[in-house]
Amino acid sequence: MPELPEVEMVRRVLDPQLVGKSIRAVRLITPGVIAHPGAEEFVAGVVGRRVAGMERRGKFLQILLYDGGRIVVHFRMTGCLLLVDTDCPPEKHTHVVFSLDDGRELRYSDQRRFGRLWFVPAMANVSGEDRVRPADEGATGLSITGMDKLGLEPFDKRVTWKYLQEKLGNRRISIKEGLLDQGVVAGIGNIYSDEILFASRIYPGQEARTLTVAQWKRLAVQIPLTMEYYIETNEISFEDYVKGRGKDYRNTPYLKVYGQKGEPCPKCGTPLESARIGGRSSVYCVKCQK
Repeated sequence: MPELPEVEMVRRVLDPQLVGKSIRAVRLITPGVIAHPGAEEFVAGVVGRRVAGMERRGKFLQILLYDGGRIVVHFRMTGCLLLVDTDCPPEKHTHVVFSLDDGRELRYSDQRRFGRLWFVPAMANVSGEDRVRPADEGATGLSITGMDKLGLEPFDKRVTWKYLQEKLGNRRISIKEGLLDQGVVAGIGNIYSDEILFASRIYPGQEARTLTVAQWKRLAVQIPLTMEYYIETNEISFEDYVKGRGKDYRNTPYLKVYGQKGEPCPKCGTPLESARIGGRSSVYCVKCQK
């Protein structure tokens, strides 16, 4: 599932390709993937608009438009955006096609069809060539499911050990579940929670309220370090992104524990084990993460 590093990779790859391009037409193959507004309103809202750039918030990807509006995308489990020439064969599960004025198409595909797209209109028309900020969803009266409740970004300087302790230190949940709470730190999913906890030497099933100050401090240090590391390992050229059909995530060989059950711990050599914690599979080292 695309998490923050994967979504950031998509943003970095597509942003320079899309800036300044106009959306000439939209073909909705599966209208049900549009969360807001209705299908016809979505098409009418984005056609003719020019792209100002892209931003990421947690796992949400935002295509900013010059008039102040924006298209918001959440990939969920299997969503993907691909920018290709019109003669490129479509992916099997393509649901939305944006035709651009440079002759290419931005295609949204999603095998499991859990992902969603929103169109947020501008509060007022703006002029000029400078990039504009998107309209705030609260100001428009539109609540994008989950986005209005996101916590701090992992790289925010306010993500200190005291912040984490304040948000999670009194809760009767595992620290793994705490890291998955998007209202605390945005963008961490099942993959990177395992990696962060391994780097912090904390057992994922430990109750958040039992963490020591030393553990909170290690966690606060490792959250940004781990996320930045996997953003860097995911770096890819636009050409390779297209060749991999937008799904060639390069961090897989660099994962220390996630998906590595039975493999030797990269620190001590002990076979890695897994457990079901908070309904999610977690991989850890019984020696390094006591």
